[in-house]
Amino acid sequence: MSEEERRVVEQRGLWFEEFELNTVYRHSPGRTVSEADNILFSTLTMNPQALHLDEAWASGQPFGARLVNSLFTLSTLVGLSVAQLTQGTIVANLGFRDVSFPKPVFHGDTLYAETVVLEKRASKSRPGEGIVTLEHTARNQHGDVVAIATRSTLVQMRPKESP
Repeated sequence: MSEEERRVVEQRGLWFEEFELNTVYRHSPGRTVSEADNILFSTLTMNPQALHLDEAWASGQPFGARLVNSLFTLSTLVGLSVAQLTQGTIVANLGFRDVSFPKPVFHGDTLYAETVVLEKRASKSRPGEGIVTLEHTARNQHGDVVAIATRSTLVQMRPKESP
């Protein structure tokens, strides 16, 4: 069979119309966080917090060990959703709100993510695009919630020529 005769399926996120309100999207695989991830992220972002970098000092703090940088946790949480929800269909992130970290993340923890679609509406100023509000939740390997964030995104509507 020639390439012209084959159906081509390309990985993409959801068009605006495909997002379903109050639906839980579970994202896999999870992501195990290493010490190197935490150190690299913290130093790349100019965050010298001893709680992330200094094991001797952090061991004497309330959690007894270094904690993974919370912004790494947030970035990973959102990143885990990309392939399923927004790969190639997002126009822009519009903002985050209600970000919380109920429990710490430690080196060796594995993050799992899920997303609920809270709201969606057609954009008033950008034809062919819509605003989707997503609530992302990260859990560790024990099922403990370690991060929650509400994110507003601008997403493309299905192109007229798309099936």
